[in-house]
Amino acid sequence: MTCVIGPPRPYLSPDVELLAGDVRDREVVRRALDDVDAVYHLAAKVGVGQSMYAMAEYTSVNSFGTAVLLEAAVEKRIRRIVVASSMSVYGEGSYVDAGGRQVEGVQRDVDQLKRGDWEVRGPGGERLVPVATRETKRPALESIYALTKYDQERACLMIGRAYGIEAVALRFFNTYGTRQALSNPYTGVLAIFASRLLNGNRPLVFEDGHQQRDFVSVHDVVRACVLALDSRPAAGHVVNVGSGRPRTVREVAERIAAAVGKPKLLPEITGSCRVGDVRHCFADIDQARRLLGYEPRVDFDEGLGELARWLQGQIARDRVAEARVELEARGLTL
Repeated sequence: MTCVIGPPRPYLSPDVELLAGDVRDREVVRRALDDVDAVYHLAAKVGVGQSMYAMAEYTSVNSFGTAVLLEAAVEKRIRRIVVASSMSVYGEGSYVDAGGRQVEGVQRDVDQLKRGDWEVRGPGGERLVPVATRETKRPALESIYALTKYDQERACLMIGRAYGIEAVALRFFNTYGTRQALSNPYTGVLAIFASRLLNGNRPLVFEDGHQQRDFVSVHDVVRACVLALDSRPAAGHVVNVGSGRPRTVREVAERIAAAVGKPKLLPEITGSCRVGDVRHCFADIDQARRLLGYEPRVDFDEGLGELARWLQGQIARDRVAEARVELEARGLTL
């Protein structure tokens, strides 16, 4: 039997068991693993911005909760763990210079961001070109959330090697789809935009909106999870799960507005940024193809259409403004 630690409930098949309770509760976790030989570890407290002031809670849920799960997994002799990691562990994605040479360790400094100079630049101030990010890129942890997600994946891989548990870490990129939490201002960006639109408000877009991300349907993510459960070559590896296609955040805000029938609610470009945000990051999915046999199937327009149909009749509390005020009050926006 397979046990799922954490969401998403609506996408589960009937032959899996779901942990009901706090992942930090040793007895609850131990009971959940009775007669189980494989675990999907999806449990985490999410949100880059909030993690920068709720540091103890994020560390407790994500890092300590994973340690509790791993102790139980060792005791119960679990065969395989598939753990949900995140693109956030990369920090900035990968870049090349004008000559096509990889440039490592790049990031934007505070003075640059305060000037509204959003693009990543090389040592001489030259603008760099974003390229697809491979799993071999050195992590650059820009938030407590990213740090704890890295904790989760490394702990699972480390304990897996030590105790003979087959562990696979899937680095999810920007996942979207039906049944996402619409009232959580720290969840996926498409859900956040949807909550604004449902309340007649324009989507808020940081910086200039031209930052690039990789948006992947939850259906493709679930397919990757299923493949990861049995793929022998994937054991002991980290694997990107994305669409393999970059899109600007501004474009996505405009397209979701059109999809829900509110094309006049154009994105509000704030011209500010949040501490911990990165400029460009999108997935190289060659390793997912090779190790999992994964191929994204859901076209972005198709996925947006499904999301828009589900949003009809949904009620969402727009808490984005509250979250923005909270970040500003703590000096976490520039």
